Amino acid sequence: MTVRRFLPADVAEVNRLHRDVWWPERSHEGWRWLEQNPARRALDAPAGWVIEGADGRPGAFLGNFIQRFWSGERPLYGATGFSVIVPSDHRGRSRELMGTFVAQPGCFARYTLNANARSSPLYKRFGMQAWPARTHDLKLSWIVNPAACLYSRGLRALVAREPRAARWLGEQLMPARTARAVDPTGLPEGVTVLDDLSDTSAYAGFWTALRDQGRIVGDRSPALLRWRLSDPDLTTRPLHLVRRQGGDITGHALALLGKGNTIEPPTLEILDLEALDRDRAAIPALVGALLRLAPALGAAKVRLPVVTEAVLHDLGDLGRRARREGGWGHCHVAFESALEETGDWRPTPFDGDYSFCTRPLPAPAVPAVRRRVRDKASPSGSKAGALG
Repeated sequence: MTVRRFLPADVAEVNRLHRDVWWPERSHEGWRWLEQNPARRALDAPAGWVIEGADGRPGAFLGNFIQRFWSGERPLYGATGFSVIVPSDHRGRSRELMGTFVAQPGCFARYTLNANARSSPLYKRFGMQAWPARTHDLKLSWIVNPAACLYSRGLRALVAREPRAARWLGEQLMPARTARAVDPTGLPEGVTVLDDLSDTSAYAGFWTALRDQGRIVGDRSPALLRWRLSDPDLTTRPLHLVRRQGGDITGHALALLGKGNTIEPPTLEILDLEALDRDRAAIPALVGALLRLAPALGAAKVRLPVVTEAVLHDLGDLGRRARREGGWGHCHVAFESALEETGDWRPTPFDGDYSFCTRPLPAPAVPAVRRRVRDKASPSGSKAGALG
């Protein structure tokens, strides 16, 4: 049994591995989209690795997402691992997959920002450290619909006692009606919905200013965002808000309405949250705007799954009012020791796998009532424990 590069011919078997751990599968077009990642192609890096079983079929998988970063005018590359699936019959083989991932050349950092509670303690075995030091185990959430969240908690308790209950529960807590269009009159002053990602747009000016600040920042150029938002497996387009001062964009937030599994409520997941150093007040303004919009979108809560000390400070009272989720280290990194400026990197969910691993709101929408399904034995969702 050998570790080898993930190939397009492996898609069916890798999707089977996802089904076995109740993770959402990607379509063939979705896998092809990941293969076309411009940063991956620049390094000719694998889109992932598989371990072949005795029958020659992929028996374990680790995805590899390459992202271009900038330190001023200097390009860098980082790699985030995703969908690490090592079934029990390959127990212990995760070391080979993770070792291959961490050893790949050309990256200033190899990391995950989305480890689950089961796999979190294992990353240090692969030379990865919990990072950022003070916030690696912190997620923030703001409850919008307490009743829906409470009902979901009851469903989780039921399924924990009797997993077969998911068979008749089906897809729960779907929005009862189609989300309304964003009402711009309800947004805070200076916050607007972005509808122009052209190369000469105001957003392009924001990206240039963000990069020129000098700290390490993931590529958020208009061209790259156009590609990230073209994921064919998205069922709803992410919401893109910006903060403007004097005509210039000084901050932006990207959020996706997702649904972790069949018994979780819809959650507005913040995929990116960035601001220029001269307008750090953009951070709470943008999060506050998302909280205002969440009810009309059908979200039961808003969540920021990756937090840095800087963002926590910027959020101020809004951060202090948030619920603390997580509790385990979901962010781990192996830095390239030759690079001294890695401490200037302030990761956001955009730098991880959240934009393409978050389970999007199922489409078409169905009423929030119980219905029987025959092919689900447990909640179908994202990021169940699978690292062995």
